[in-house]
Amino acid sequence: MKIYTLHTKQNLPISLEEAWKFLSDPKNLKTITPDYMGFNILSGADREMYPGQLIQYIVTPVLGIPTKWVTEITHVVDRKYFVDEQRFGPYALWHHKHFLKEIPGGVEMEDIVDYKIPLGILGQMVHPILVKPKLKEIFDYRQKKLIELFGEYKG
Repeated sequence: MKIYTLHTKQNLPISLEEAWKFLSDPKNLKTITPDYMGFNILSGADREMYPGQLIQYIVTPVLGIPTKWVTEITHVVDRKYFVDEQRFGPYALWHHKHFLKEIPGGVEMEDIVDYKIPLGILGQMVHPILVKPKLKEIFDYRQKKLIELFGEYKG
């Protein structure tokens, strides 16, 4: 069983409060997801984030095939971190930690995603040519979109 990790960090020139308000609002996930992914929230994003919250959405990650995805917000510590875990969707495991930390002139945003591909050895073979590049592309898009929305950190 192979578990992969994606780790990204980004600094933004905004306050911790502003970063938390934007990043902890599930509705903003659509804003920072590439349009071609067909991201559409079906339910669960109508309240401020809380532990136990289930969010259902449709996403089209590969070959235009719509996929239902259900995540649960399992942990929330106000203005510090939150964790979402896939309950139903394309991964055998998806555990995504979002950390925020105040830094001089802004905030540091850190994402750590631990994930497992289904289909055993076949999934492991597909990972470096399809899954890993797609995840990198999505998180690169997010970083660019956040700079577009909030500006570039100059610290």
